[in-house]
Amino acid sequence: MSRWLGLIAVSLGVALIVVDITIVNVILAPIIEDLSIGAVEAQWIQESYAIVFAALLLLTGRLSDLHGARRIFLIGLGVFGATSVVAAFAPNVGLLILARFLQGIGGAMILPTSLALVNASFTGKARGQAFAVWGSTIGAAAAVGPLLGGWLADFSWRWAFGVNVPLVALITAGVLFHLPASPRTPGRIDVLGGALSTIGLGLLAFALIEGRTYGWLMTTEPLTVGGLTWRDGPSPALVAFLVSALALFAFWRRQTALGRKNGEPLMDVRLFSVPSFRNGNVVTLMVGVGEFGIIAVLPLWLQFALDYSVFQAGLALAALAVGSLCASGASFSMPAPPLVHVRTGLLLEAAGLVMLGLIAATDSAWWLIVIALFVYGVGVGFATAQVTNVALADVPVESAGQGSGIQSTARELGSALGIAVLTTLFFSTLASSLHDRLARTGLPGQDAERLGTVVTESAGAVIPSLSADPETAAVADAAREAMTTGLEVCAYTCAGLLLLALAVTLFVAPRAAAAAVTTEREPSPREPTPRA
Repeated sequence: MSRWLGLIAVSLGVALIVVDITIVNVILAPIIEDLSIGAVEAQWIQESYAIVFAALLLLTGRLSDLHGARRIFLIGLGVFGATSVVAAFAPNVGLLILARFLQGIGGAMILPTSLALVNASFTGKARGQAFAVWGSTIGAAAAVGPLLGGWLADFSWRWAFGVNVPLVALITAGVLFHLPASPRTPGRIDVLGGALSTIGLGLLAFALIEGRTYGWLMTTEPLTVGGLTWRDGPSPALVAFLVSALALFAFWRRQTALGRKNGEPLMDVRLFSVPSFRNGNVVTLMVGVGEFGIIAVLPLWLQFALDYSVFQAGLALAALAVGSLCASGASFSMPAPPLVHVRTGLLLEAAGLVMLGLIAATDSAWWLIVIALFVYGVGVGFATAQVTNVALADVPVESAGQGSGIQSTARELGSALGIAVLTTLFFSTLASSLHDRLARTGLPGQDAERLGTVVTESAGAVIPSLSADPETAAVADAAREAMTTGLEVCAYTCAGLLLLALAVTLFVAPRAAAAAVTTEREPSPREPTPRA
């Protein structure tokens, strides 16, 4: 019983860091008003956390192996809690952005170590059930974030960070009392490899997230960092992609060389010789693209096309969370192997998204939306949880931290790629569809383009004010229809990506002996010693 209570604590820790990604999108407007900041600062408040988070996952996975997953998890909780206090009381935007950067460090320590703790604490059927709880938490937390943010924003945006503090204390107590100290593996950190992976993954995350803002090839908007401004020439996103590719290539070469020399790589590339791990991570990446992409655009459609309040949009998304939790409960009584759960989940996710695309309209009934999101959520509960179980099934115990770090990185890069691709697709469809609709009404092309730009750049937030003015009410109606078209395209695209991930599962072979990795290693001179 104790380990299940520990699992609840670990899952709440994961929920905490996932909610912190989605909740800021909801509370951004009151932050802008309260601190009197501009669009650039607002963007850094949103993205700094996600960029640092993705950049450090491989490094923290290795730290988990060396110093014990439980200890790194608890340190991450401490960092997260302390920086949440700083964010809650930040008197200016500079300190708030710094707190968000540091929160990303705490989040990066929590996610891969939570995986390692679950993987080490459970075996057999219980492991599948544990991963069902862990994975369902991610899907539920991503959906609950906007609901929680909408509720807390009625009091103060600062509570969105302050609420983390008592939760961190509760989670810390649960882990200390109900999970044993984790074993450690003697070794050291590859400092150069850590620097290369951090630079490569950080810049890759930046490019994926910010490409739509600053341009994919040439600079379309100035980027200001400190007192320096990037105004023209090649886009910051393009340069980030190129530098990231060079850094990650150098990182891979270095890790391969260290592995051949029986050194101590930050990431043992021989893990990719395990079929279930290699192909499972490909599926994880694709699932991240499909799942997080739709969550990024769905709240915009609910609020500005259907005129839902922030809280109402959060309630609609709560159907996704309920479905995810139902899947977690159902998995306890299903005797099917994890891979069957993954395939079932991917099919249900695709079905829910297809249904969402079919019912999408400017007057969609709320109950139809809830049903579609519930079906989608059930799929998330099955697929997200068990793809992790499949990917880590054959990873040797002494490499659990590295394996978890790689798996977490695949998940985070998938979500960043999904947000980048789907928001670009959504806004591109919105702009072109709105331009065509306005042009058909006889509006001059220049005016149609100007109004389309206004709607797109505001992410639809200008629609209510356009609707309130009788002279622009028709434009607002056209914008709602264009946003609906954008959602349809995104829903079908995500469904297609998830079906493609389903096809990739045909190449996943769990329980293929991990000897492909272990037999190439020299015997360890010492057995792992338990952490205090």
